[in-house]
Order: sequence, then C-alpha cells, then structure tokens
Amino acid sequence: MEILNAYDLTGSYRDAGELAGCSHHTVKRYVERRADGGELDKAERRPMLIDEYLPKVEEWVERSHGKVRADVAHDKLVALGYAGSERTTRRAVAAVKKSYRAGRVRVHRPWVTEPGMWLQYDYGDGPVVDGVKTVLFVAWLAWSRFRVVLPLRDKTMPSVFAALDVTFRRLGGVPTYVLTDNEKTVTTEHIAGIAVRNPQLVAFAEHYSVTVHTCVPADPASKGGTEASVKISKADLVPTDTNLLGQYRSFAELEIACEVFCEKVNTRAHRVTKRAPVEMLAEERARLHPVALTPHTVAFGTTRQVPVNTPMVTFESGQYSVPHRLLGQSVWVRTHGVGADEQIIVVHLDHDQGPVEVARHARATPGTPQIEDAHFPPQPDGPLNRRPRAKNAAEAQFLDLGEGARLWLVEAAAAGTTRMRVKMNEALALAKLFDPVEVDWALGQAAVHGRFAEADLPSILDHHARAPKTGEHRAGEGRSLTQGTGAWARLGQHTAADTDSHGEVIA
Repeated sequence: MEILNAYDLTGSYRDAGELAGCSHHTVKRYVERRADGGELDKAERRPMLIDEYLPKVEEWVERSHGKVRADVAHDKLVALGYAGSERTTRRAVAAVKKSYRAGRVRVHRPWVTEPGMWLQYDYGDGPVVDGVKTVLFVAWLAWSRFRVVLPLRDKTMPSVFAALDVTFRRLGGVPTYVLTDNEKTVTTEHIAGIAVRNPQLVAFAEHYSVTVHTCVPADPASKGGTEASVKISKADLVPTDTNLLGQYRSFAELEIACEVFCEKVNTRAHRVTKRAPVEMLAEERARLHPVALTPHTVAFGTTRQVPVNTPMVTFESGQYSVPHRLLGQSVWVRTHGVGADEQIIVVHLDHDQGPVEVARHARATPGTPQIEDAHFPPQPDGPLNRRPRAKNAAEAQFLDLGEGARLWLVEAAAAGTTRMRVKMNEALALAKLFDPVEVDWALGQAAVHGRFAEADLPSILDHHARAPKTGEHRAGEGRSLTQGTGAWARLGQHTAADTDSHGEVIA
C-alpha cells in the first residue's frame, strides 16, 4: 500500500521507488496488477520439480481413495527419478488430497422433523461410582429437542428396556419411531446390509407399539441430535479437570445430578428453535400415543443377570444371594420400605407361575454380602481340606493301602519331602513282603512323627515286628540313669571316720 500511495503521489515509477525504498520495476508490477484487478498480496506460482510428476500423484491418491501417505508417495517418486525434497512432496500430496475430497464431500440436507415421529437414544461413558464405571443413557426427542438422561449400571438388554420405559413415561407418550445404534440388544447381525433385529427387542417394541430403526453402521451423522446430546451430557455430568466436578459418593447422587441436568437443558431456550424444549413437548404430546399401562417387566425392579457359577446379584453396591437353580437367568431386584425396615426383594419371572419372589434380604453394605445358606448347594472341600486323588495306577495302588498312606502323602508333601515317588514305590514293595495293614500303619506313624527319610519306613516296620505283642514296654530299673535315694539313708548317722580314739565325735 505504501508503494501504491507513493505512486499516486508522484506519478513516477522511479520517484515512487525512491520513496518506498524498492525498485521501480516492483512499483510498475504492483501498479499494473492493481489496474488489472488482480490480488496484490498473492505471489505468482513458480515452476517446481514435482510438476511433471503430479499426474502420478493424482493417480495414487485416486487409487487409495485419498489415503496414501506423503512419505510413501515420496519414496515412489524418488524411484521414478524425482530429485525434489520431501517437503515439496508433502505439500503436493496435501493439495491433491484436498481437491480429491472437495469433489466427494458428504452434503447434509437439513432434517425437517415432524412432531411425535422420532426419538433417538445413545450411550456415553459415565463417571466411576464406588469403583464401578457407569453408563449414561441419553434420549433425544427430535421435534421438541427434549432430552432424558439416565444413569445405568450397564448396557444389558433389561437395563436398556427399563431406561426406555422411564423415558416414555417422562415424555408422556411413545413416538412412532425410535432410532439407535446397532448394539447387540437391537441388532444381532447384518445379512446383505439388512439388520436382523433381536427377537427380545421386537417383543419390547410390540409391547409399546413403537418401531425401532438403526442407523447405518459406523455413521454417527445419521443421528447427530443424540450424538450432540451425549457430548453435552458428559461435559456436565462426568467429573473432569475442566468442569471441576467432584466424585459421586453413590449411584443415587448420580441419579439426582442427571435429573438436575435434564431440568436445566429442557427449561432453557434451544439455540435452533429459540424455545424451551419443555414448552414444545407440551405441544408434541398431542402427537404421541399413550404408554402401555403395564411396563415390560420393569415393574419388578432393576434387572440383574445371575452369574453362571455364583448365585449372587449386585444391587446398589450390595451383594445378595439367590437360589442356585437360577444360575445364568435374569431376576428383578427392588427395594421395599425405608430406614431400618428397608428390604431388598428379588423376583424371578417364571414362565408357568409368573412372577415369583425368590429372596428377601436386609440392606447389605459394601464388602458384607447378604447370604442365605439354603440358596447354595453342598460345597466341595476347600484348599484347607484337600484329599488325595489318584491320577495314575501307581498312585491308586499306594492310596489303596489305607488312611495311613493318604496321611503320609499329605504330610510328606507339606514337608517338602524329596523323591516321594521312589519312597511310595518302596512302600508298595514292602506291602508285598509284609502285611499291607502293617505297612499302612507304619506310614501313618511316619506321618504323625514327621519321619520321611529313606530308611524310616523299614525301621518303623522292623521295630514294630520286634516289640512285644502284649503288655507295656518299660525301661528296667537296673539300667535307669536316674539317681537313687540310697545316699539319703545315711543322713544323721556317724561313721568311724567321724570319732577319735576315745570314741568322742570330732567337731
């Protein structure tokens, strides 16, 4: 601009160049470009070494659908004789990719929604409560932009159905369509691009007279409303360094936080409609059909899946036992009463008898489960009471000797005895020479007294054979090392050594 101002002032290329401190040729170029209506600050493109290779770069970008890497393209160009730098290659590949994407960009048409037609729902990672990660269920009614956010313990089918039932009742009606992702709770598989619905979901949809649709796999843009709602919900409900939220002390506290969040976003004006979603929902309810009076198995409480090997269910940070015949099946858990009279009730839906109460417990605390012994079958021996079980013929022959052999095996193993199999074979050999009952007795004695050396078992057998069969074996008094009482007999008596020649006692 200083160059052009200097030219306008002087009308001379050379004078303007002297005032602006540049060449008069530069002044002439800018004046001519201004006269032709060109861009003054745009540099002219100079020929580059990669120009003759650009058709090849475009071919690679086309073949890779815009995904080829610049370093890979540079290596290929070098093999073709390219002598330029990798930086120039990167710039050229980026420019070609930009042109490639410009002709293939996805164009979104605004979605003009109709009242009472569409409800979208999705999930988000919730905060960690009591060491367990939770899930945020986020539903979005398209026309009124009304949002429902519910915390879930998991994304299992019963939990999702319960959340949908709560959502319908908060909305005051059921829409015509429900749109969601292809979760296993909704879609079991795809055949020729067609989603195969989960039979249990079909039964749920028929119960509420709603049609469930799923978006195209890996295409979140097809349900952008709920995707944005999940993002906003996580930003306000999940503790991070940006929102300065503290950790939730209980799941109930998270539920209250979700209700407060829904109250906030549904009562303020939406940026698109300029109206509060709660006001628009009052109008949309006229287009929603009524909710089923009987919930789809939700009235019995929160659904829990009994593990296949442990008859315990978890509910609000507590564990409760159920009959072991319900392993691998679903039960419903709910609370009854308040305060000291509060009880946890577990109900199972029997196909023949209908809902049956299978357990009733007092409120459990974390780390202290509520267990009823009748719910468990007889338990096998634990690690503190393990009994030997033969794995081959030699072990079976040894254990068949009797309880003494079993005791010897357990005690010898606990003592870290070496060459146990050799000693077991020696015991079997002795059982062929002696009475097997005697060998079993000797093994028991060796186990009791901790004698597991090489010759201990034959020594015990030999000693047992030499010992008298009747009476007690006692050491004789003639060979006893105990000091006798004979020295005490002379106490108070005077010997000849104690008197003088006249018979008087020497003092």
